[in-house]
Amino acid sequence: GFIRLYQLTLSGFIGNGCRHLPTCSEYGFEAIARHGIWPGGWMALFRVMRCGPGGTQGLDPVPESLPPTKHWWTPWRYWRLS
Repeated sequence: GFIRLYQLTLSGFIGNGCRHLPTCSEYGFEAIARHGIWPGGWMALFRVMRCGPGGTQGLDPVPESLPPTKHWWTPWRYWRLS
């Protein structure tokens, strides 16, 4: 709900400045829908952190499934899923 609210309100004022495809808000929405609130939320947070100046850019889709080495009790491992 928060992501959709951001997309409908603040996103228009901030501008289309995401350096990734899909955008960070689309990535977060899809990650939470696909993997649940805990892993998807961490994945979305880390994606937004990577999007800042000096961060990554380009195509960065949400993974279809989580690797077996990623566990709910180690959310810092969601930083890079590749």
